[in-house]
Amino acid sequence: MVRDGALSLASTDEAARVGEPVSTDDADGVGGVRERTGPSGGGRVPACIHVPAIRLENLGDPAFCKDLGIRYPYLAGSMANGIASCEMVEAMSGAGMLGFFGAGGLLLGEVEAAIDRLTRALGDKAFGFNLLHSPNEPDLEAGAVDLYLRRGVRLVEASAYLGLTLPLVRYRVHGIHLADPHSRGRLRHNARRSLAEGDGAIVTPNRVIAKVSRVEVASKFLAPPPESFLRELVQSRDITEEQARLASRVPVAQDLTAEADSGGHTDNRPALTLLPTMLALRDRMQEQYNYDRPLRVGLAGGIATPASAAAAFAMGAAYVLTGSVNQACIESGASDAARQMLAEAGQADVAMAPAADMFEMGVNVQVLKRGTMFPMRAAKLYEIYQSCASLDDIKASDRATLEKAVFKGPLEEIWNRTREFFLQRDRAQVERAEKDAKHKMALVFRWYLGQSPRWANSGDASRRIDYQIWCGPAMGAFNEWAKGSFLERPENRRVVTVAMNILYGAAVLLRANVARSQGCDLGRETLSVRPLTLEMIADRVREEER
Repeated sequence: MVRDGALSLASTDEAARVGEPVSTDDADGVGGVRERTGPSGGGRVPACIHVPAIRLENLGDPAFCKDLGIRYPYLAGSMANGIASCEMVEAMSGAGMLGFFGAGGLLLGEVEAAIDRLTRALGDKAFGFNLLHSPNEPDLEAGAVDLYLRRGVRLVEASAYLGLTLPLVRYRVHGIHLADPHSRGRLRHNARRSLAEGDGAIVTPNRVIAKVSRVEVASKFLAPPPESFLRELVQSRDITEEQARLASRVPVAQDLTAEADSGGHTDNRPALTLLPTMLALRDRMQEQYNYDRPLRVGLAGGIATPASAAAAFAMGAAYVLTGSVNQACIESGASDAARQMLAEAGQADVAMAPAADMFEMGVNVQVLKRGTMFPMRAAKLYEIYQSCASLDDIKASDRATLEKAVFKGPLEEIWNRTREFFLQRDRAQVERAEKDAKHKMALVFRWYLGQSPRWANSGDASRRIDYQIWCGPAMGAFNEWAKGSFLERPENRRVVTVAMNILYGAAVLLRANVARSQGCDLGRETLSVRPLTLEMIADRVREEER
């Protein structure tokens, strides 16, 4: 029997080698654990503890990784305008993780060029593209789906959806069929099967990972496609009656990312309450529809440190998805100036501002406010939009300020540029604006909202005060954690290095909690995981084979 006291890890090195178990079966502290006498009257502790090895691959749901053909349950989200760049997607895939190209806000020709590059570079490795909800430009969303179907893009991250759309459902159910029940060939990683009344397996070539923050939206993604949409697709001959029947037995998205307080589109929901809510919804929907393959939920928003990832996995997340921290890495499509601003941000250096893609609806996005006047200027534009019926209704003093400080040119000149842009992107917007003066004003204001992230990405020094940089409080948490380490400087931040530090650190903290739950007294150093190089992490996660 161990005397009154506590057990303490003998060295932080042993605690850090997550690939090796730590055990003791006597009071002398065999296997790297020693007894430490505590204050008199303390509770008794067991004479034997065991802290198992933790493989980074098993931090989340191994079935999720297997289905997608990745090694680690770690995803890099699709930051728009190519901030989630080809370089970022290539780095993630090369390291056994999954990255989504940020197709939102780009012309379809630019997206197709990215498809060409990633297809050549990655082959059968897992990667995906963004499918962004565009309520004000439905033709743009439909055009993206046409492109993805034509080019065989099999995995998308559906983001900013307020509800399901016909193009999204069309993408999901395209090519759905029954597998040969006698075939035992291995499906590609991004094709999904589910049993269908003894007929073998339903194969859905296209996979959707939905990123949502509202239960009412999540419930639509975790349910089968609406019957009305399936009927419409049958009538348009996009699918057959048999395919509609099969589609009614699979969810729109088997995998759903609970998006907490994040950069860009967000409802600022706290992760500690959002994830359990989505997990409970997952269980209800699974029981209701009795899918052959279980639904899964991951977490995004606030994932920036080992502690946040450990919390996510401890709560039951199948995977974690990062965003803000990746934008500050050298592979991102952001400029050096934007990356430096991100590296200096604190948790409170963010604000909500009108979104370019949903400006008229009053939807906001979360952006960096430190070092930029964009949030204030964007809010002023929305205030004017609400109070005026057209550009001609704007007060002379306000118009002068807008033309001098915000647009840096006459509003009519800005309209001419905007008109030329939408003639290429979505001609219907121009036709509507020529009949509706308020819509014309909205498009002019959206010019500023749309150009501001491009100025940030290109590093336009003359527009630095107008940079729109999507950012959540996770960026400040990462900067605080990285302070004093090699990762403090943005030029040293690479997406794989950041990812492996977050995963490895999460494994250390989860092992520490196992030891603590058995009465092991842990020192502060054990619970303080600092950034490491990839070489150091590789040594510490190596499983014991000697």
